[in-house]
Amino acid sequence: LIAAIDGEIRSRVLQTDLSAPMRHGGHWYSSRTVEGLDYPIHCRSDRADDPDPGVILDENVESTGHDFFDLGALEPSPDHRLLAWSADTRGNEHYTLRIRDIDGQSELDDVIPDTTWAGVAWSADGNHLLYVLADETERPYEVRAHRLGSATSSDRVIFREDDEHFYVGIGATRSGRYIVIHTSSKTTSEVHLVDATDIDAPPEVVRPRADGIEYQADDWGDRLAIVTNLDAVDFRVMTAPHHSPGEWTEFIPGVSGHRISAVEPFEHRLAVLEWVEAQPRIRILDREGRETAVDLGDEPHDVTFGPNEEWGATVVRLVHQSLTSPPRILDADLVDGSTTVVRTTPTPNVDVDAYVAHRDWAVSADGTRVPFDVVRHRDTPLDGTAPALVYAYGSYEISLPPWFSVGRLSLLDRGFVWVLAHPRGGGELGRDWYLRGRLLDKRNTFDDVNAVATHIGASGTADPTRLTVRGGSAGGLMVGACITMRPDLWHCAVAEVPFVDVVTTMSDPTLPLTVTEWDEWGDPRMEPWASYIASYSPYDNTVSADRPAMLVTAGLNDPRVGFHEPAKWVARMRHLDASSGEDARALLLRTEMGAGHAGPSGRYSAWREEAETLAFVLTEGR
Repeated sequence: LIAAIDGEIRSRVLQTDLSAPMRHGGHWYSSRTVEGLDYPIHCRSDRADDPDPGVILDENVESTGHDFFDLGALEPSPDHRLLAWSADTRGNEHYTLRIRDIDGQSELDDVIPDTTWAGVAWSADGNHLLYVLADETERPYEVRAHRLGSATSSDRVIFREDDEHFYVGIGATRSGRYIVIHTSSKTTSEVHLVDATDIDAPPEVVRPRADGIEYQADDWGDRLAIVTNLDAVDFRVMTAPHHSPGEWTEFIPGVSGHRISAVEPFEHRLAVLEWVEAQPRIRILDREGRETAVDLGDEPHDVTFGPNEEWGATVVRLVHQSLTSPPRILDADLVDGSTTVVRTTPTPNVDVDAYVAHRDWAVSADGTRVPFDVVRHRDTPLDGTAPALVYAYGSYEISLPPWFSVGRLSLLDRGFVWVLAHPRGGGELGRDWYLRGRLLDKRNTFDDVNAVATHIGASGTADPTRLTVRGGSAGGLMVGACITMRPDLWHCAVAEVPFVDVVTTMSDPTLPLTVTEWDEWGDPRMEPWASYIASYSPYDNTVSADRPAMLVTAGLNDPRVGFHEPAKWVARMRHLDASSGEDARALLLRTEMGAGHAGPSGRYSAWREEAETLAFVLTEGR
């Protein structure tokens, strides 16, 4: 079965393919894949229609000799002569940063080990490269500037964040005017601007941090564009003059339930991404605030900003998909909002019309309505006979929009219904939706997912005796909490790199993430957090052999969820199984010995792993 599903996934992917080219600085950048090769090949040409663009970085070459490879930075210098690139070859999220002469295809002597995933940025003259280092708890905290040709020991510290609750990230503005240093905790943020033409000048703070106030800032030509929750729970857009960046003027007012999550400034327009009623949407505004909406249809969908590198662009590039539609690259006109399809991801051997989707709502334990999306094969009846898989996350205000998956089709073709739940703790219904699923309201997340499962069983969407729950990381915590709270509800469970020993991990401030995560979960070293977290922490609540069939995964080099957490949890379940004297249901622990939090890195290994997971669900979840 694993081999069959692996073959199905491969058959639905055009394995030799070329991405839509992206204009950047007079060049057209793209990437291509080749059948039999695991990783993308990054290319550049002077023409958009070049069928054979030149190679600037081949990940397959760079990954040679490594069991794991993850590309981090891929940033051309302002004159497009050099390429800053970084790679993690262990899965521990330590990236070695290198600089390549693009035309000569040779590496400079500059090599910077142990950088982070938190960004790189070039100075305007291309003589300096800024990067971010982590502290002993893997927290990105320090920005340094490296002068090309010099020893890394002489790299200058540009910015250091000493508050352990805050993480640092950097990036250049599209205008090229600034390098933005963004430092944030779970509840508060602060932005510093570095003049890209004078990195020796001290960074200028946009507005000093204030507890509970979050903001992002970007250059918009004659002003700064700022997204903030100041006096706007679902955020609003402000502007400020360059000479006085702390003097904010409202540009787009905040509206409750309209969660503004990102903006993309261009020379003459501002594109805005927001979530409304569990649906992402795009609107475009000119400098006077006149607005144009981008029509993406009413079907539940995902839309994100694509790569947009040109300051003077006349279109904003978007990526759009749904449960039944593969990803499309769209260019939306910045004046009238009309869209042009640049490219649709090829899906050979797939009849997309064979699948149907709809949105529904469940009622949680406290009466709250919870949205969820359903997709199935059109021949699968909604008469209460179909098995179902419920997928959810529900933490950090992360919104999970309906996305397309060729692997998922192997479930749908075999009669499964697939359900995407949007519980509290996520951001699909705005900031308040998130706030009602964290800290001392965290149990709402698990109640919401269990409510969705109960609803689909009672409504005929699925067979209530054949329900599977799946999630990863904090979503793995959701899986563990749901099955310990309602073991009678679930027939099968897949917990991927699950955060399940919450009390122990959150009690140790020397571990990666712990200090900043106190704002998400609470500090179990004291009340009221101790008893509340203990009430749902999966490890602490696994007290009987009454459980579904389970697949649990871990990564040996995972810096986010230590492999010991899922291993310890599985050991407890095996002990309880042995003590019960009854025949236990399946319990598998799969540990990636050469990877981290995201699992194996090559696409063929990732497809094989997904085939193993789906085969487990089809075997145990039916």
